[in-house]
Amino acid sequence: MSSCRRVALVTGGNKGIGFAIVRDLCRQFSGDVLLTARSEARGRAAVQKLQAEGLSPLFHQLDIDDLQSIRDLRDFLRKEYGGLDVLVNNAGIAFKTADPTPFHIQAELTMKTNFFGTRDVCTELLPLIKPQGRVVNISSLQGSKALENCSEDLQEKFRCDTLTEGDLVDLMKKFVEDTRNEVHEREGWPNSAYGVSKLGVTVLSRILARRLDEKRKADQILLNACCPGWVKTDMAGDQGSRTVEEGAETPVYLALLPPDATEPQGQLVRDKVVQSW
Repeated sequence: MSSCRRVALVTGGNKGIGFAIVRDLCRQFSGDVLLTARSEARGRAAVQKLQAEGLSPLFHQLDIDDLQSIRDLRDFLRKEYGGLDVLVNNAGIAFKTADPTPFHIQAELTMKTNFFGTRDVCTELLPLIKPQGRVVNISSLQGSKALENCSEDLQEKFRCDTLTEGDLVDLMKKFVEDTRNEVHEREGWPNSAYGVSKLGVTVLSRILARRLDEKRKADQILLNACCPGWVKTDMAGDQGSRTVEEGAETPVYLALLPPDATEPQGQLVRDKVVQSW
């Protein structure tokens, strides 16, 4: 176990914003950078592309929908590095607006990856984060918009400082259940499965940061959510107004906050500025 070697890890790193984050970390982070992807072939192709630019990321397979895949990665990190210094949770999915898939199935699949997959990665890897480590969860202003479009009752629940992780999980499950029963609007939910899943990621980030402050205050670990903006990617299509490089700026800034930084913590950050919640 060469625990002195530093390591940064990006989920969903084979394309789009994730790929741009890996590239920036290869240039700016002093240590190994792990590009992870669900598909081994696509992940290794992405690594080769960056190697052709003179950079040296490493590859490890990771499917955030598969708990065993997350645990294999956890064991690898523990064995090779004795932990993890930087975690960027970027992997996620979104259905196109015109997709004919029934809404309740879109809701279930989107929530499974964007919220529950991200949460599983946090559950398994947060205990490995070393002192002064940094965790960045890629969220979206779509999450904030979803919050605004929730009923006042739901808004109050999501904004509550004493909301637990269990409470949040129940709310996310309820959204999926309500879409299945075709009562989600009546129950106060908005019509965006992606938005609600990212709302979950933002609120989860607040809860996890609060827990770090309670349990590991001395370790000065900072955990934040961020919004990369509307970026030209496979997910957003050409509608995006930003390049992937611009989209990577805030996540990389949060991943590389200096060792003595005490904030931001548990915030939603856009263009390096904390957003009001």
